Amino acid sequence: MRKLVGLVCCFVLLCCTSAAFAAAPIRIGGLFAVTGPASFLGEPEKNTLEMLVKQVNARGGIKGSKIELVVYDTGGDATKAVQLATKLIKNDKVVAIVGPSTTGETMAVIPVCEKEQIPLISCAAGIKITDPVKKWVFKTPANDHVAAEKILIQAQKAKQKTLAIITVSDAFGASGREQLKQMAAKRGFKIVADEVYGPKDTDMTAQLTKIKAAKPDAIICWGTNPGPAVITRNIKQLGIKTPVYQSHGVASKKYIELATPEAAEGVMLPAGKLAVYHLLKKNDPQAKVLKEYADSYRRNYNVEPSTFGGYAYDGFALIAAAVKGGAQTPAAIRDGIEKNGKMVGVSGIFHMSAADHNGLDLSAFEMVQVRKGDWVIMH
Repeated sequence: MRKLVGLVCCFVLLCCTSAAFAAAPIRIGGLFAVTGPASFLGEPEKNTLEMLVKQVNARGGIKGSKIELVVYDTGGDATKAVQLATKLIKNDKVVAIVGPSTTGETMAVIPVCEKEQIPLISCAAGIKITDPVKKWVFKTPANDHVAAEKILIQAQKAKQKTLAIITVSDAFGASGREQLKQMAAKRGFKIVADEVYGPKDTDMTAQLTKIKAAKPDAIICWGTNPGPAVITRNIKQLGIKTPVYQSHGVASKKYIELATPEAAEGVMLPAGKLAVYHLLKKNDPQAKVLKEYADSYRRNYNVEPSTFGGYAYDGFALIAAAVKGGAQTPAAIRDGIEKNGKMVGVSGIFHMSAADHNGLDLSAFEMVQVRKGDWVIMH
């Protein structure tokens, strides 16, 4: 009898241990600029990731494993981002990281993730993040060269031949400037003015006065708020009537609000489809995902979702798809993301591969224009 009780106890213990092993939690990290000048990026990214993890766990997790989330606020500071990435890996033992929010932070964090062999799914757009391909690094916003190409295609349609560019002097702006100059030359445009402004500058009338004197057919501004909003107001104040393009870095209603609807009227830019999801055709392959995300975000936070939150949505979706495929370790998650094939996300339709750790093309963007304080799709 004692033997039988012993065997039963061993069996129960074995079952409990294997059940616990099978349902081991999966811990992922988030690095976002929740405060500071890039908070318009980081806040919706953090909110989105927390919302998704809560939803997944309410459904019992992924394949029985609950998701544990550890999020840190970088404040948009590259040095702090490196310290917090190290903390996530060494102390919190995460198997993957979503973020950071900006290109500068991401470039600083990459060496840490490559050395420690932890998948990083960045929410920043700079092309250098994934080109050349780095084994452990992916990103969910479309490459800035895709956005630049979208703008230049529109400029060609409008028969605009001379361009003025004004770019922010950070990693995102430097990357955009480089892409614009290369691609404009290839497409036969002439750049007649090339101005730069600082991320904290509050008046760009000096640069815009030079641009006005150069008499370009169009102006392209490349940066993230608040700079582009200031430039938009300055353009209005100087009475410049030249058509204006902004980058995808301001593809949220916040830009219109900061610039004022009156000053932003007519401004064009490439935006992720989330900004205009209600205007898409019903058969658009992203329509369902976009509506579900928008409705869910609105319900949880009582504000409109932004394209930037969508970057975190896609980062989590890529990790979740890898886990659904059986991945639990950092290496297996990395392999799962790379070999995932087609994934319909908020930022576009991803086709990740060993040669492409972004996986998005021109279809990720719609050219939009500000009309009466809102976006319309350009045709």
